[in-house]
Amino acid sequence: MWGSGDPSAAFPLGILLLLLAVLDGLAQGKEDYGRNEDGASGAAAGTAWTTSQEVVKRILPDDVQCQCNEGVLACRDEEGECACVANELLCDGRLDCLEGEDEAHCLREPCTGHLCSKTSKCVDSSVVCDGIDDCGDKSDEWFCKLPQINANCTKPDQFTCADGKYCISVVWLCDGDADCQDKSDEADCSSTCQPQEHSCGDGRCISKNWVCDGDPDCFDESDEQDCSKLSETTCASDQVLCTVDGRCIMQHYACDGENDCGDWSDEQNCDNETCPGDDFRCESGKCIERKWVCDGALDCTPDGEDEINCSLPIPVAGTQQPSECHPEESHACPNRCIAKEWKCDGTKDCSDGSDEMGCEFTCPPEHYTCSHTACIPLHRLCDGHHDCLFGDDEVGCPTEECTTLQCSSNICNPAKNTCLCPRGHSLAADNTTCVDVDECSLFRPCSQTCENVVGGFNCSCIPDYYELRPDHLTCKAASPPPAYLIFSSRVEIRLISLDRRNYSSIVEGLQNAISIDFHYEHRIIYWSDVTLDVIMRVFMNGTGEMAIVRGGLRMPSGVGVDWVNDHVYWLDGITMRIEVANLDGSCRRPLIWSNLEKPRGLLVHPHKNLLIWTDWGSNPRIERAYLDGSGRQVVIEEGLHWPNGITLDYPTETLYWVDAKEHVIEAAHIDGTNRRTILEGLRHPFAITVFEDTLYWTDWLTRSIEKADKRNGQSQTTLQGRLSLPMDIRSLHPTRQPRILNSERRGCSLRNGACSHLCLSSKDSYACYCPHGLILGPDRRTCSERPDHTLIFAQRKSLRMISLEDILENNTAFTIASASSTANTSDTAQVRIDTVLPVNNVQAPVALDPYTKEDLIFWTDIKAKTISRAHLNGSRHITVVGSGLEMPAGVAVDWVGHKLYWTDAGTNRVEVANLDGSMRCLLVWRGLDKPRDIVVDPQDGYMFWTDWGKQAKIEQAGMDGENPRVLVSTNLKWPNGLAIDHSRRLLYWLDASTKSIEMAKLDGTQRRALISGELDHPFGLALWRNLVFWTDWDTKSMYMADKETGANRQTIVQGLKDMMEVKVFERSNTTNSSVCDIKNGGCSHLCLLSPSALGRKCACPTGVKLKPDRLTCYDGPEKALVFARRQDVRLVSLDTPYRVDVILPLQGLQHAVALDIDVVTGDIFLPDSAAAIIFRVSHKGQVATPVVTSAIKTVEGIAVDATGRKMYWTDLVMQSVEVSELDGTHRRVLFTGLNRPRAITTHYPSGRLFWTDWDEQYPRIETADMDGNNRMVLVDTDVAWPNGLTVDWQDLELYWTDAKANVIEAIGLDGLNRRRVITGLPHPYGVSTQGRWLYWTDWETKSLNRTLKRSGRSPSTIREGLAGIMDVKALPGPDVGNPSRCENEPQDYLIYGAKGTLGRISLDVEPLWEFPLPIPATSHPISVDVHYEKRLLFYAEADLQVIRVVSLRNLSYPWSVLSPGYTTPDNLAVDWVADNIYWTDSLRRVVEVARLDGSSAKVIINNSLDSPRAVAVFPSEGLLFWTDWGKPSKIERSYLDGSARKTIVDRNVGWPNGLAIDYEAKKIYWNDAKGDTIDCSDLDGGNVVTLIQEVPHPFGLTLLGQHIYWTDWKKATIERAEKTTGHNRRVVRSTIEGVMEVKAVTASSQLGWNLCADRNGGCTHLCFFLPTGLRCACPDILDERACSGRPMIKVIDTVLPTNVIDRPDNPWDKTNTPGLVPLLGVLALVLVVSALAMMAVVAWWKFKRQTKMVNEPDGGALTYTNPTYSASNSDVNTDRKPFTWRRLHSENVHQVRMFEEKGEVAALISEGSSVEHESPPPTPPTRPDAAT
Repeated sequence: MWGSGDPSAAFPLGILLLLLAVLDGLAQGKEDYGRNEDGASGAAAGTAWTTSQEVVKRILPDDVQCQCNEGVLACRDEEGECACVANELLCDGRLDCLEGEDEAHCLREPCTGHLCSKTSKCVDSSVVCDGIDDCGDKSDEWFCKLPQINANCTKPDQFTCADGKYCISVVWLCDGDADCQDKSDEADCSSTCQPQEHSCGDGRCISKNWVCDGDPDCFDESDEQDCSKLSETTCASDQVLCTVDGRCIMQHYACDGENDCGDWSDEQNCDNETCPGDDFRCESGKCIERKWVCDGALDCTPDGEDEINCSLPIPVAGTQQPSECHPEESHACPNRCIAKEWKCDGTKDCSDGSDEMGCEFTCPPEHYTCSHTACIPLHRLCDGHHDCLFGDDEVGCPTEECTTLQCSSNICNPAKNTCLCPRGHSLAADNTTCVDVDECSLFRPCSQTCENVVGGFNCSCIPDYYELRPDHLTCKAASPPPAYLIFSSRVEIRLISLDRRNYSSIVEGLQNAISIDFHYEHRIIYWSDVTLDVIMRVFMNGTGEMAIVRGGLRMPSGVGVDWVNDHVYWLDGITMRIEVANLDGSCRRPLIWSNLEKPRGLLVHPHKNLLIWTDWGSNPRIERAYLDGSGRQVVIEEGLHWPNGITLDYPTETLYWVDAKEHVIEAAHIDGTNRRTILEGLRHPFAITVFEDTLYWTDWLTRSIEKADKRNGQSQTTLQGRLSLPMDIRSLHPTRQPRILNSERRGCSLRNGACSHLCLSSKDSYACYCPHGLILGPDRRTCSERPDHTLIFAQRKSLRMISLEDILENNTAFTIASASSTANTSDTAQVRIDTVLPVNNVQAPVALDPYTKEDLIFWTDIKAKTISRAHLNGSRHITVVGSGLEMPAGVAVDWVGHKLYWTDAGTNRVEVANLDGSMRCLLVWRGLDKPRDIVVDPQDGYMFWTDWGKQAKIEQAGMDGENPRVLVSTNLKWPNGLAIDHSRRLLYWLDASTKSIEMAKLDGTQRRALISGELDHPFGLALWRNLVFWTDWDTKSMYMADKETGANRQTIVQGLKDMMEVKVFERSNTTNSSVCDIKNGGCSHLCLLSPSALGRKCACPTGVKLKPDRLTCYDGPEKALVFARRQDVRLVSLDTPYRVDVILPLQGLQHAVALDIDVVTGDIFLPDSAAAIIFRVSHKGQVATPVVTSAIKTVEGIAVDATGRKMYWTDLVMQSVEVSELDGTHRRVLFTGLNRPRAITTHYPSGRLFWTDWDEQYPRIETADMDGNNRMVLVDTDVAWPNGLTVDWQDLELYWTDAKANVIEAIGLDGLNRRRVITGLPHPYGVSTQGRWLYWTDWETKSLNRTLKRSGRSPSTIREGLAGIMDVKALPGPDVGNPSRCENEPQDYLIYGAKGTLGRISLDVEPLWEFPLPIPATSHPISVDVHYEKRLLFYAEADLQVIRVVSLRNLSYPWSVLSPGYTTPDNLAVDWVADNIYWTDSLRRVVEVARLDGSSAKVIINNSLDSPRAVAVFPSEGLLFWTDWGKPSKIERSYLDGSARKTIVDRNVGWPNGLAIDYEAKKIYWNDAKGDTIDCSDLDGGNVVTLIQEVPHPFGLTLLGQHIYWTDWKKATIERAEKTTGHNRRVVRSTIEGVMEVKAVTASSQLGWNLCADRNGGCTHLCFFLPTGLRCACPDILDERACSGRPMIKVIDTVLPTNVIDRPDNPWDKTNTPGLVPLLGVLALVLVVSALAMMAVVAWWKFKRQTKMVNEPDGGALTYTNPTYSASNSDVNTDRKPFTWRRLHSENVHQVRMFEEKGEVAALISEGSSVEHESPPPTPPTRPDAAT
């Protein structure tokens, strides 16, 4: 930990502790991280990083005169005591007096050497700076630490600067920090960028993601050059396309007056009549910055009016490029030439400021240059006054002994007739006496600590953290990691090194990141987001992004991290609070909430226990307080306007801040003293930070990061420009947050101060605090587990609560401070502030009610249109009712029956459900207008609600919804809140119109007013004990009064806008029971309390009838309509007297157009065109399973053949009709090349398939056999927009809707008897039949309708207001009879891995169409292989970093054989004989092997590997092959155990990806992604042949039969050609996005045999078959089994010729059976074999018991939380829901069908873009650990 500055403090280093203890017996000190609170002046007076030890001396008072004998000089000696100096001691060259009086006025000869300062001795110049005090006053050793010219570096670890001035440590070379004045220590430093980085022209490295993004990040803009090479550029919504080169630039660069595109296309069509701020407007309308006027560059084109009437030379039109600059007449900037006179003129003319770099310090004429640091007028030379830091203005002056002047130094300047002083001294006010100069306070020369000594000064740095540089003035951080800056730019947080060599992004895709801070030890970055209103955090490697604080934030701005006590602080500009929480966001607590107006910047000083913040409200100021919020005081309050960013230089305890209104950077000590201006004339500075001697700040107007010297503001330069909108900035280095040692921890930093929750520090102490209304226990350390008595209320975007503990003590007079109250600032009042419940996504809460049994709060949100619940601590937050709500105005919890009741003022309903939202039931729907608040009385089984419709009233009904009646209907207008006094059996309500609170008995009688006409706009109402509470909109306050009399009215909270409902949370120890507690009252679904004799009533979910037993509900509606509405699926029951559409509990649908129902199971088949997925959904919507997840685009129609158990669908983009099993398997394309296919349906009895084609040129309805044969056109006349299609199985007719002809028509299945059913329909779409009725949907009327199907009469509307309604199906469907099914699997096929899928392509029949394998949780498989005999598919997951395996017989349950983090596999290969699996790891640069179950893992090759990629095995030959992308790239071979390694191909190899072996021909094949070829050779690398050329980007490779197959990244295809000639090349499948590996599978693909096939070769663990024989091996990490390197049993080889590739699968095959053997021999042999077999079985059984087996995990279907229906109003807009299903399909081509109300227009919108791979391409995809 850093040192302390308190005079009584103890330095933390052990040696100094011992020294100080010896000096003055210091017992124990206090940790003090800053200067004294008294504020010692001067830089040397005990700063944060030094220990000042007061030395007690025996000194006489100043007013005591010394008495000596006459003639003897009286003075004070060095000890401050009186001294009497005899005459013989005068002028002897030795100082006897403290001030040197005994050596003054001495006549001496002129000194030719060095004249000592006080002793006036003349010493030889050779003894100066020799380390010996020759003068007696040490003046010959002053200034010896100043820079010496021609430094002599003698140590081997030193480096001599090129100018010969400094010796520096070699460690400082090429560290990005120039330590030599000539910067020679940073010359010739090569910078190598990482593969994922782009190298700028100046050697800097930036992220490749920033290349050609329209935003120049390199100074030379090389990252935005040659971007025209990118084809088919599609700009994002916040970008603009350049006309000429096709680049995309950011939107905010358009019409900004800059030629960002290079062709001025971004400045066209701009209406710039005026320019922002003081920018200059060109005649063309272009706006440029004012500083560009008269800068020598023609910024206004083509006339250059910005350079007219300038005193500087006017440049020639067409400013030269740097390559054309004349070396003698101009200077080359990165993008232009400037006049040579402009270099080093003090003005930055180059964009990077290079014209002002490396300039020598010069002064104007008539001035003297002080040691290259300052300028003084010439007349101040040799005047006796010390004006230069090093006193060089008084050196070399003409001198003589004084004769007329009484100079104390006895030295005079005859030319000026003035006294002169020794170096380091200056004339006092009397112009005769020389006094010491305090350089520390006068010049502030030191970076950190300055010690003034007589005649000079010494600079020093904080030990262990900083080192003094060779200039002996400045300090350099001693920690080895290089320093960085992190800064936010709203949408991302970036990282840049101080030398600008490294520039990258930490986290992208943010909303509005404003303030940032970090915890260095934990490697975490925190930031505030003012759009999301959250506090976020992320690890420094970009992972683990999460929100830690959400609820109750309105504009979180400043963020500060206490890295010592592990807390995060933030301030909010709207709630006007400063709050604190743990680093994970827990234990949140408000600290300061009064007298804050517009708080902005925040910093933490943990070692001083201080918070410091800026506030630019009506009284701008900088304030500070201790970490617990106490001790608040103003630091700076004058001369401020917009104080934004603030930072602290911890070593000097200097505050720096920027003022955007004053355009300055200022500084002061942390107590406000020593305030000074550092830099003026800035544009709009926002945030600031400091590191070492440099200030860094962001500027909004210049869109840049600037830097300057922290002491004087000199050397201002631009570190990084062209930023979009730079916000906060922090310097990132260990010295900014020095780690505290465990031995130094105390207080809150030591085990959290033994506090249960929060430990916060004040000035000299610490205390425990509680969050969120919890109460601190008697031990003052432990908080209560939960609040027992609390007021909870809803307010705008938050839920809040106030502890009622104080009210328990005194319920008649109390005050609770509010968020904006300024009346109460004491610590006691701070406990009473309302706190925000940490609940996320609260948008507009209105009503709420607690469930105290589980500490839950339920609330309604009228903006989100939801009902949610959460625990008081913010956990267990779920949406209880998430659909079908329009304006949920009231909510009530039945705490006895455990039910949830609510009102909806939009749908005019009262509903009920279980507390988890299940079993939702409609209770009251008639006679409601605008129901508002609701309360329940479980004691009597009644519920009450207010209704403020046209006829305002208060109503009552049983809690089962029966017998509703009006209680109060007179003298009401806006009845809002309701409350029940259960003990007195009274009902309270308030009326916002009559401004009153009234009450009556529960039957409505004895009505009377509690408070009449005295309120403003009351809303929420609550009762507690003898008190009544209410909120008021107009006064923005909450009040309380006596509930019986209305007296003793008090204000609880004031100044909070939009306070809604208020309730009391009071935990009760009594338990309530009801008849519903025992077996749910006998009910199958809902048991509702009732005032009936039974005390309960059974109820069913909405739309479901109760069976005659009045206890049991039907499983679902017997008759119903199911329809799709784009983002949801709804069901309308035809069984009940009401027609309410119930939303099935599916989350995240984006574009559900079509649906069909399996009448056998009731499952709904639902394609989502936007997600490109077909789901199978259970009939209640509880379970949704993806069945088709890839190779589909826009499915417009779907049909289920319930008899044949098939699924058919049309694809608009693929222009196809496809069929598969109901689980998505055995997929096949029936037709391709269609135009615009839409609806589809089937009729199994006739074996026919029907579909519509919406082609504008040839619209038609077609039919074919269900296997695709006998295709024919059924209808092609008088048809325009055929949409819906259905078959009436009863009448054998086909119905369709025509949206352009506005009709519904029918025709016989034989194509005869066409007729019109109904005409004049606005825009019919879906159609279905049931019984005698025909049902259809209509887009234009947004309705669901019906009519008689045979006559078209009696049309009626079932539901209205259904915007976006699509397809419809009626239940029950037709009787399909007994279902049938056929099964078949391909013999020969390809398995491939692509983005989000593993697929199969059958090679048995045409067309060769891909079929995605339904393997769950497939993310990004990059390599695949198959064990054919075991039917196992192995694949490597790049995102998960695992190798997984799944059975080809059951694809539902994959499992991992290698755990995440154990390896990072790139490619794998299966040894099907030895049952081993091999894989390469390019990150760890190894080749590994393991058993098929992942056990016995072993690295077999780990040296001389650069980037191993593809791998292949030849088991019967014992050979292993792999490719290496290193330098040079090569293909290598070894035995299967890694031995006998050799390179077989290393010439003309670029990026070898795929690798395959022809086992029959004994050849290897590989593809080269750099050379774009496919090559082959012999097994030893001989006879290399290029087989195929011009393959854009091959990756995977495999062989099957006479063909070679490969994948192509760029073309997203799988192709094939003849393997011997490369001829007959063809595309097998295209548009497989992200396709990676491909492997051929056939029965003959894995033949061969070796010894390892028989009982693992007798090996205990790994068995390797080598050409030289068998070898056993042990894993790298031994398991519990004993391992042996030799076979445990002998395995007999079946001798075959070595040139035979395929050994028989069974060595005892019939072909090897010997001739006839005598019977006796056979029997003997049988007996021996039997005995051996029994022994082998026993041994094997024991062996298996010791073997750790890998069990396949249990599978399960994807389920959703709400298990039953959800009722909804027809007008509910559900388009607001985001898509939450994890995408199983490619996200690059994301197509959504959009419709207009007039005319059906389909627009395909692409929501993604493909990115061309850079060269060389990374290993796809990039693994998370690659970033670290």
